[in-house]
Amino acid sequence: MAASFSLPVTQDLFALRAKLQELLQFLREALSISNAHTVDFYTESVWEQLIDLPPEAVLGVLRKSAVEAEAEAEARVSEARLLSEAESPSGITNFPKIFCETSQKLMSVEAFALAVRYYSVQNLGICTPFEQLLTALRGSQKQRTGENVKLDEFMNLKKSHEVKAMSELISGIADYCGIKQVIDLGSGKGYLSSFLSLKYGLKVYGIDSSNTNTHGAEERNRKLKKHWKAYHTRSKLDANGLALKMAKERKVQDEIKYKVDIEGQCNSSPANQEKMSTSDFLPDFSDSVISNIRAQMENLHVYSHREENLCFENAFSLIDLLPINAVEPTSFQTPKRKMSEANKERRKMTSKSNESNIYSPLTSFITADSELHDIIKDLEDCLMVGLHTCGDLAPNTLRIFASKSEIKGVCSVGCCYHLLSEEFENPHKESTQEKWGFPMCQYLKEERWCCGRNARMSACLALERVAVGQGLPEKVIMDYYEKYKPRMNELEAFNMLKVVLAPCIETLILLDRLCYLKEQEDTAWAALVKLFDPVKSPRCYAIIALKKQQ
Repeated sequence: MAASFSLPVTQDLFALRAKLQELLQFLREALSISNAHTVDFYTESVWEQLIDLPPEAVLGVLRKSAVEAEAEAEARVSEARLLSEAESPSGITNFPKIFCETSQKLMSVEAFALAVRYYSVQNLGICTPFEQLLTALRGSQKQRTGENVKLDEFMNLKKSHEVKAMSELISGIADYCGIKQVIDLGSGKGYLSSFLSLKYGLKVYGIDSSNTNTHGAEERNRKLKKHWKAYHTRSKLDANGLALKMAKERKVQDEIKYKVDIEGQCNSSPANQEKMSTSDFLPDFSDSVISNIRAQMENLHVYSHREENLCFENAFSLIDLLPINAVEPTSFQTPKRKMSEANKERRKMTSKSNESNIYSPLTSFITADSELHDIIKDLEDCLMVGLHTCGDLAPNTLRIFASKSEIKGVCSVGCCYHLLSEEFENPHKESTQEKWGFPMCQYLKEERWCCGRNARMSACLALERVAVGQGLPEKVIMDYYEKYKPRMNELEAFNMLKVVLAPCIETLILLDRLCYLKEQEDTAWAALVKLFDPVKSPRCYAIIALKKQQ
C-alpha cells in the first residue's frame, strides 16, 4: 500500500455479528409482511392473517412517523432517547411487544416503526462517513480541485451525482494504494469508466456481459471525449481571453511608461546620457513583478501536470504576461517550420503519456470463478469497482476481490436484490450451483437464513403491482374493483408497512457482505459507506475493502 495514513476505525467482526443477531431476531417475525404477495392480498385475506389492527390505525401511526422522521432536531433527540431506553444491559434490544406470541400478528405499529428505524443502516452505527473516509485517503495531500466539470452536460442528474461521488472515492483509493488500473464490472454505458479515465487519468477496463452495452459504451465514450475536449477548449478560450485582455492593458501601460522614460532621458544633460545603461530602458522587473505574474498565472486556471496530460494544454504562456518592452520581441519567435516540429513533438509525447490513461470496454460474463488474465492481458495490481452491479454480480465482485491477488481493493454498490440467488430459498430442490448471491457470511450460512424473493423485492422498493389477471372482460374487472374498493385502505396500509420495513432487509444484505469481507484473512480494512443522496439514488451504500500489504 502506497500510503501510510490511518483509515477510519470500523466495527470488528464480533460487533457486526452481534448486530446481525439482533436484526435476525426482529426479522424472524417481520419477514412475513415483506414476503406476502400483493396479488393474493384480497383473495387470501392477507390483512386478517398478519395484522391485528385496523388499517386506519396503521396509516395514522406510519404517516405520523414519516413526518417525525423529517422533523427538526428536537424530534430526532426524542427518537434517540427512545432508542437508548430500548437498549438492555445485555446488548439485546428490548422493544415493546411488536407481534403477538400466539397468533404472530402485528399488534403494535408504534413499536414496529421504532424497531425498523433502529435497525436501519444509519442508526445501527455501522456506516463510515463519506467525507471522513475521503479525508483519510488524501492524508496530507491537498484536495484535488481540478476543473469544475458540469457532469449533467454529459449524463442525467441521477447518474452525474453517482459518477461524481464514486469516481472521487475510487480516485482516492487508487492514490492511497498507488494503483493506476481499475476494473469496472457491469460497466453498462461506461459513464463511470469514461470519467475515471478522462478526469483522473486511470487506466480503466469496463466489463459488461452485453455486447450492445459494450459497443454503445465505445460510441458514447468517443462522443464524451469530443464533448470533454470542447468543454476544455471553451475553458482555454476564456483563459486566453482574460490573458489577452491583461496583456493589452499591460502593453498600454508599458508604452506610456516607456515614452515618459525616454522623453525624460532625452531631456537630461549629455553627461547623464553617457551614463545610461540598457537597464534604464527596461521596466523594473523586480521580485514583486515576478510574484504578480505567478499569481496571475495561478488565477488563470493553469492545470496541474497530471491533468495537463489528459490532453489539456496550458491556457497561455508566460510571454503573454511579460511587459511588452521587457525583452526584444524577436527573442521569443520561432520559425514556422521549427514551431510546427515542436508542436508535433509535444503532441507525440502527450499521446504517449495518454496511452496509460484509457478506457477499454470489454464484453464478458463475469462469475466468481472468472479468470481475469484471460480477459485482460495486461492485468496488474488494480481496483475492482461496480456501480449498481445487478443481482449476483455484486457478491461475485467481492468474491473475486477475496480470491485474486491482483485485486488490491474493491468498491461495490449493488442493486436488484430481487435477482440474487438464495442458497436456502428452495432447500428441497436439487442444484449444482456452488456459490450463491445470498448469504455470503459464515454466520448466516450456519443459520441457513433465507429472505425470500418478495422480501428482497421490497428491499429494492420495487413493490409488486396489484394484479387481477390478464384477458378478463372489462365487466369482471369492474365488478372486482367495486367489490374491494371499500378495502383499499387495507392495501395502502399494508404497502406502507412493507415500505418502512424495506431498509431493514437491505441492512441484512449489506451486513452479510460486510461480514464476509471481515472474515477474509487478507482483508486489511473494510467498511460500509453511504455514498449517494438516497433521494437521488436509493441504492446509496458502497461496500469498500482493501487488502493487507504484501
